[in-house]
Amino acid sequence: MRLHRNLVFAVVDGLNLIFNEGEYADKVVEKLLKRDKRWGARDRGFIAETTYDIVRWKRLYSEIAEVNAPYSRPNLFRLFAVWAVLRGIELPDWKQIELTPARRIKGRFDELSQIRKFRESIPDWLDEIGVEQLGEVRWTKELKALNEKASVVLRTNTLKTTKENLKKLLQEEEITTDIVKGYQDALILDERKNVFKTAAFSKGNFEVQDASSQKVAYFCEVKSGLRVIDCCAGAGGKTLHLAALMENKGQLIALDIYENKLKELKRRAKRAGAHNVETRHISNSKVYKKLYDSADRVLIDAPCSGLGVLKRNPDAKWKLEPEFIDKLIKTQREILTNYSKMVKNGGKFIYVTCSILPQENEQQVAWFLGSKEGEHFELESQKTIFPSESGFDGFYMARLVKK
Repeated sequence: MRLHRNLVFAVVDGLNLIFNEGEYADKVVEKLLKRDKRWGARDRGFIAETTYDIVRWKRLYSEIAEVNAPYSRPNLFRLFAVWAVLRGIELPDWKQIELTPARRIKGRFDELSQIRKFRESIPDWLDEIGVEQLGEVRWTKELKALNEKASVVLRTNTLKTTKENLKKLLQEEEITTDIVKGYQDALILDERKNVFKTAAFSKGNFEVQDASSQKVAYFCEVKSGLRVIDCCAGAGGKTLHLAALMENKGQLIALDIYENKLKELKRRAKRAGAHNVETRHISNSKVYKKLYDSADRVLIDAPCSGLGVLKRNPDAKWKLEPEFIDKLIKTQREILTNYSKMVKNGGKFIYVTCSILPQENEQQVAWFLGSKEGEHFELESQKTIFPSESGFDGFYMARLVKK
């Protein structure tokens, strides 16, 4: 493989923004790919995959390269050199890349690969929490799975088409997919491609949504005619799936504290043909208090550490801090307390996170059931989707019934 200067420089520029400026990897990559219109699919693929790879293995590569944050430009090139050597790529004779001791790099890699926190490239504190919460065996398995590249999974919009028809439509646009066993609406891409430029996407025939995330709407047990509230709707991935399962019948209220995300949800709902979605911005507590004792289903896709989705957001493990998880647990409890009041008698309340830590999941539900507000509820079902078992994102779901 021959390295091209402009592509490598783009990767190094991106790493600087992510590691030193604190920008999010997905946003940085999105910007980088627009830098040169002459780049083809292979060039853009190199930039995206290399940037994500180095972000994912930041700690391991930093140890091998013997560099620390904040990273100078020469140090970022050293990280790139480690990445290239470990993939057997011949380094060019550029002044930015010093003489690289390939044998020493491989030796250090073999040595550090014996230690989990280096092998799986994870901060010490997070490794300790994982072991404490999940045990050595489970945590080791999950870390390995979370460092694998995420698949691109599509969710068929059943308001407009069927899974089988969507597969044919995409095939006509030279995008091949496979049906995912056990997931009613999912198709998985055989090869990464820009599906957002397809006619099938512009017509609202599908959304990009991980297979585990697609399990949530089914877990809510919705049906036509119900009043359903999605409390932390964001840009509406799960909201739109709920609308499809409700067949556009009934009322689906999407709440969020971020108005800009709800604007994006409206745009997506229009494309998807989801006509029963109503957005409400939580500008103050009156917005949700008006809905107390009124909903058949209340979904809380709670803010969380995101540890279940590290394979698609590898920079999250470098942005997380122990204090942040403590704050999250407090926030989750406030949300459970306030939003559960929207469920009417006989209705169901669904608590969801994309974390695999029990302290954000089972332990939060147990805390809620032992609280004053939780005494009116019974736990009907709960499950954790582990990346090592599913091959997809990690999720936790609990469904509670109001007595």
